[in-house]
Amino acid sequence: MQSYLASISNRLSNKNEKDFQTVFYLIFNLMGAYISVEEDSAIGRADAVLHLPDTTYVMELKFDKSAEEALQQIDDKGYLLPYSANGKRLVKVGINYDSSKRTIGDWKIVEA
Repeated sequence: MQSYLASISNRLSNKNEKDFQTVFYLIFNLMGAYISVEEDSAIGRADAVLHLPDTTYVMELKFDKSAEEALQQIDDKGYLLPYSANGKRLVKVGINYDSSKRTIGDWKIVEA
């Protein structure tokens, strides 16, 4: 993912979290994965949710912040709660896009 993002021309915008989120969605979608962005629930809106047969990945994307901040938001806002009754393994993923490097700066993956 880092390599792919780094290969995008610096002439393109990619100057905010929504640009990063759109590219992130397109990568997973083109690979044939069922991913939704800005997935609404009664308690908030997760940036991205990747649905696999046995696992649900709830992802929070940050722009020039940190993966830790992203994970903290998942916890603080309860983004895993809507998926806790589906019987699947739950994984939270915090990802930070570093605008100076124009790729993912850091990420953390934590099984819930």
